[in-house]
Formats: sequence, structure tokens, C-alpha cells
Amino acid sequence: MAGKKIYKTLYFWVLFGIAMGILIGFIPQTKHFASGLEPLAKTFIKMVKMVIAPIIFCTVVTGIAKMGDMGKVGRVGLKAMLYFWTMTLFALAIGMVVVNFTKPGVGMDEYAAKMQADAAQVKKVEAYAGETKKLSTVEFLTNIVPDSVVGAFSKGDILQVLFFSILFGTGLSALGDKARHVTQFIDEFAKGIFKVVHYIMYFAPFGAFGAMAVVVSTQGADALLALGRLMIDVYSTCLLFIFVVLWIVCKLAGFSLWKYLKYISEEILLVLGTSSSEAALPRMMAKMENAGADQSVVGLTLPMGYSFNLDGTCIYLTMAVVFLAQATNTPLTLADQLYMMFVLLLTSKGAAAVTGGGFITLAATMGSVGNIPMASLTLLLGVDRFMSEARAITNLIGNGVATLVVAKWEGALNEKKLQTVLAGSLSNGYADDPEDMLIAEQPSGKNDKA
Repeated sequence: MAGKKIYKTLYFWVLFGIAMGILIGFIPQTKHFASGLEPLAKTFIKMVKMVIAPIIFCTVVTGIAKMGDMGKVGRVGLKAMLYFWTMTLFALAIGMVVVNFTKPGVGMDEYAAKMQADAAQVKKVEAYAGETKKLSTVEFLTNIVPDSVVGAFSKGDILQVLFFSILFGTGLSALGDKARHVTQFIDEFAKGIFKVVHYIMYFAPFGAFGAMAVVVSTQGADALLALGRLMIDVYSTCLLFIFVVLWIVCKLAGFSLWKYLKYISEEILLVLGTSSSEAALPRMMAKMENAGADQSVVGLTLPMGYSFNLDGTCIYLTMAVVFLAQATNTPLTLADQLYMMFVLLLTSKGAAAVTGGGFITLAATMGSVGNIPMASLTLLLGVDRFMSEARAITNLIGNGVATLVVAKWEGALNEKKLQTVLAGSLSNGYADDPEDMLIAEQPSGKNDKA
């Protein structure tokens, strides 16, 4: 498998789809055609979301049932949350420092006034602002408990599925040998679901092609040129977070960030093409297990991270608020910005649970910080989609690192296997053939430091 030709890999075809999408989106003669390709992207994302709930259910239930130690479930959850809150603070702080230093919104008064006078754009913003009530912290926490088991799966709510899966896995573990056949059935069922994921991945290049074509053709060059500084700042800050903060975390955890990024390169490309970190969740769960993390830790930490560890989203949100204040000449004191960080520390946890959640969170934050005009959000409508790639990729990378770190803290990381996989000795075949990776034998979960 190591000598497999590059044109037979998912990596190549996703990259090809992205390139072709950008090309036809920029060519004037094909823009109309490109703008109608959104169903390709939507269909692929829907297919992936279709299997996320059963994958989380199977992984968490079998992991807890086989583990047998309920104390471990609580420890993993607490350690994961401690890590998530720490990284959120770092992400918010870095975003705030960079945007105050580079000042991308200074000098945009004329453009800001023009956008705020556009009635159609203001109407779009008002639609988002009207949704801010959905981000109530109490409602977000109570929403973790589903109205019904079927409802959790039908809505595809990750936290609700995770909540029920933990309870069900705990029940099977308490029954012991009596539930052995049920656990075995769920384990085998998971292999069937992962086989479905293998088939869905054949559509990934088409999804990436459609998504990029629509964005490039509909947003146009004007918005890119006007807000280019903010885009550059957001991408640069995300890179700073990855290659400084996460590099330090990986160094302390005993593995190479660069080798880790190479290991998940296909998933990064998948997210780049679709702007959705959920598109890579099934493969990330399989790859983290393949890298030596215990199944139960992967099943708990990675899905939780998709709601509680949004590093890229936090960077974007704090930079966007300060940018809009700069663009509208709205003064923000240090106290205002520190309060903004506190608000985002809470509201950012709900950003992934609502469609358009990033924009809704931004509107909610602006309503509680200073006097920034809500209509100024029109400045971001044109380029928000372009910056979503940076947010989603940073979220993906951060959640994978979190999973390996929490597994190490819990003594549930096969460190010898991790080093071997990241070195490429076991990963080439998995990267070329998703099916082999996804139905691979589960790691032992023992901390092998030999």
C-alpha cells in the first residue's frame, strides 16, 4: 500500500476538487454554473452527518461497556473539560492581542458606512441577530438532555447522542456478562457503519468541488479585496495558535506536531474543501484509535470537543468583534475587551449547536459589549465563508490534539504505537485506504512506554 500511486488516493482527488471549484468560480463564463453547485456540497455534508450519530453511539457504548470502570468515564470528562477551557482562554487571548496590534479595521469608515446602508445586507444581519436568544447558557446546558432517544438521533445533536450513549454504555457495563452479546452486536454494527463511511468518502471530491465553486462565484473579488487584511490576520492567528500553542502542547505530550499534521492531512483537506469539521469526524475518530488512543477516551473527548473546544471559532469571534469596533470607530476599553472574552468563554460553547452559530454568537456578544452597531455585521457577510475554513481546520487539529493529550493524562495512550504511526510505519496503508483504517482492530488502550 505504501507504493500506491498518488492519483488513487483520496488526498489527490479532494485537492483536485478544491482546485477545480476555485477555477470555475473565478472564470466569468462559468460563474452562473458554479453558483448552482451548492447541492453537491450539501449532499456530501448530509451523508456524513447521517453516520455521525451512530458512530458516536457505537464507539462510546462499546468503549464504556468494555472498560467497566465508571470512575474512568468521570475522570476523562473532567480532564477533557479542563483542557478545553484552558485552550479556549488561550485562543481568545491570542485573537485579542493580534487584532489590537494589527488593527485591520482602522481606515474602513467609508466601506463600513456603505455596507450598513445596504438594506438587503442589514436584513440578513437582523435575521441572525433575532436568533441570539437560542444561545442562552441555561438552555444550552439543559438541551444536552434529549426529549427522546429517537429525537437525539434524528436531529443529529452530538451532545445529546453522547449523553444517551454514556448512560447506555454505563448500563451495559453494570450488567456485565449478561450484556456481552449486546455489546458484541453493537461492536459489529459499528464495522458496518464504518464501511458506509468508506463509501461516502468517494463523494468527498465532489463535495469539495461544489462548496469551493459556490463560495468563489458568489462572494466575488470586491469583498476579498476590501476585507483582505482581516482575512490575512485571522488565518495568520490560527497558524500562530497551531504552530506555537499546540506545538508546545504536543511537545509536552511527547509527540511531533508536524508528524501529527501529516497523519491527518487528508482530513485537513476534507475540511478545507467543505468548511465543515464535522465532515472529518468519523475518520478522525478512527485515526485517533489507530494512533493508540483508547476507544472510550476517543469516543468521549472528540465529540465533546466539537461543542466545547472550538479554538478556531474563538479566535475568529474575538478578532471580529474588535475589528467591527475599529471599522465603526467605536471605542473599546481594556475592561470592555476583557468582559468580551468572559462572554465568549461562555457563548462560544454553543456556536456549533446552532445553524449559523458563529454569526449568531457574534451578534449575541456584540449586544453585550460596548455600543458597536449591529448593522456593522454586514461587513463580514461577504467573507465569513472564506474565513470558515481557517476556523474549521483549527478546530479539527485542536480536537485531535486534545484527544491524544487527554488519553495520555488518563494512561490510555499506547505511546509506542503513536510514535510508530506518526513515523509512517503503520499509517501509509490507512491513509490510502479508508476502509482498512476504519475497520482496523481496536488498540489495547494500555500505556506502552517500552
